[in-house]
Amino acid sequence: MADTFLYLTLGTNDLARAARFYDAALAPLGLVRRATEATEIGYGLPDDHRTRLWITLPFDEKPATTGNGSMPALVAPSQQAVRDFHAAAIAQGGSDEGAPGLRPYGPAFFAAYVRDPDGNKLSAVHES
Repeated sequence: MADTFLYLTLGTNDLARAARFYDAALAPLGLVRRATEATEIGYGLPDDHRTRLWITLPFDEKPATTGNGSMPALVAPSQQAVRDFHAAAIAQGGSDEGAPGLRPYGPAFFAAYVRDPDGNKLSAVHES
């Protein structure tokens, strides 16, 4: 994430609910909450000086909506981390969009897909 994007943002309509979801779902991927503000929370790697993923109430104060076809894919350190990401996401009110497993995008492309409680689609991927 640090080498490609400065940061990504996803909208939410309930910041407290999003914090519970993302705290749990991103922990297996080694991402921690680095910022907590009145209108947004941010996540990144513990040793990176930047916050790379922001979950935010929309700036225009209109309801957050999902992007059809939009999906951040987050790097997972292991296949077990992909499984743990998926389980934590479901336990925190997310929905299953594809159980952990190998995908046809490469010989070792192991991924899981979920939607957060606001409907944003996320993936965790491990390639070994």
